[in-house]
Amino acid sequence: MPTDDDRPATPRMRSTRRRAVVALVLGLLLAGMSVVPAAAAPAADPGPAGDAFYAPPSPLPAGEPGDVIRARPAKAGPPTARSLANAWQVMYLSTNALGKPVAVTGIVLVPKKADPATAPIVGFGPGTSGPAFRCAPSRFIDQGAFYEQAALNEMLTQGYAVAVTDYEGYHEDPATTYVVDSMGYSVIDAVRAAQRLPETGLSADAQVAFRGYSQGGAAAMWAGQKQPGYAPELKLAGVVGGGVPSDLAAVGLPLEGKDPFGFLLYSMIGMDHAYPELDLDSYLNDAGRAAVTGMEGGACTLELLLDYRGKTIPDYFTASPFATEAWLDRVAQNQLGLEPVKVPVFQYHSTADEIVAFGQAKELRDNYCKLGVPVTWRTWDGISHITLVYRGDKDAMAFLADRFAGKPATSNC
Repeated sequence: MPTDDDRPATPRMRSTRRRAVVALVLGLLLAGMSVVPAAAAPAADPGPAGDAFYAPPSPLPAGEPGDVIRARPAKAGPPTARSLANAWQVMYLSTNALGKPVAVTGIVLVPKKADPATAPIVGFGPGTSGPAFRCAPSRFIDQGAFYEQAALNEMLTQGYAVAVTDYEGYHEDPATTYVVDSMGYSVIDAVRAAQRLPETGLSADAQVAFRGYSQGGAAAMWAGQKQPGYAPELKLAGVVGGGVPSDLAAVGLPLEGKDPFGFLLYSMIGMDHAYPELDLDSYLNDAGRAAVTGMEGGACTLELLLDYRGKTIPDYFTASPFATEAWLDRVAQNQLGLEPVKVPVFQYHSTADEIVAFGQAKELRDNYCKLGVPVTWRTWDGISHITLVYRGDKDAMAFLADRFAGKPATSNC
């Protein structure tokens, strides 16, 4: 005798089955078990392999500052750092010293044990790395050779994501714009890129801070000054800057004939790349041209410290660029402290700093105080510029923790 399953389906039976199927699908949907997988955000373009990753595309793609041009997985540093965070080298759109679009590279680090949806983000400006392509901070971090790795590890341990900028010009034909105000844009847009890179999972509403020492301290302060007009959407909580070179003339000229002369020469190279009308080459003698070529071909921080000790302007120049109105005007445009930072600032410096003059840093603090900036100012006595890279870390971390916790800052202006 035929069973119900053997009988031909009647229209009523087919209708009943269709209703059952529809009910089943609706039930799955309501239970959050979508039959069709949701489309994931597209991954960033990894760009070309190897060193070609750093070469900016020409023309630059259309977009807004902070938009990611390309990104690829990287190492967060040596093994300890790799256990703490995932990392991506990035290239993103930013703004140069002339207000024009530029491609900047960097690296984004996201702690593995934090919820990226709620993690604060620190925009980190590295200290002087050097003019050669091999010196790009994102390369050093990936290779496990970054001299500020300890600071990165402490921030990652505390659950902070870190967006590290290389600044402008790190590629196979380097053209770095050392210590000019566009460093601030590079730091700000590194944070934006970290938020917009789909792989990170970081929030556009994350709390943000800017931090750095030496060149990075200036970059953090410039980012703080520029943020209200340039990136008002960022939830900025505080700015940390140590060993800050705020006045390029007051920092550079005392290095004439001294051991750190390499930093003065590098600052002139950086100004020339930022402002082509300055025409550095027209002031150089043959030894100066060789020195600039050598610097950009291979000099990092150690070479800046060791290879140009005791040199002077006459050793490399037929005339001093700083005696010309064009150079002096650009130097004046790059002086910090003429505009306020709208959030609490922690600024620190060694009174014995042999590379970045103490007096001009104290003047920056005084100017910020006059502008109503809530500055926490701390000095150390008798230690070198490089020693304070590490000695100041504990206080910097405490300041960040308080800002991210929403505690009121205590100014000692």
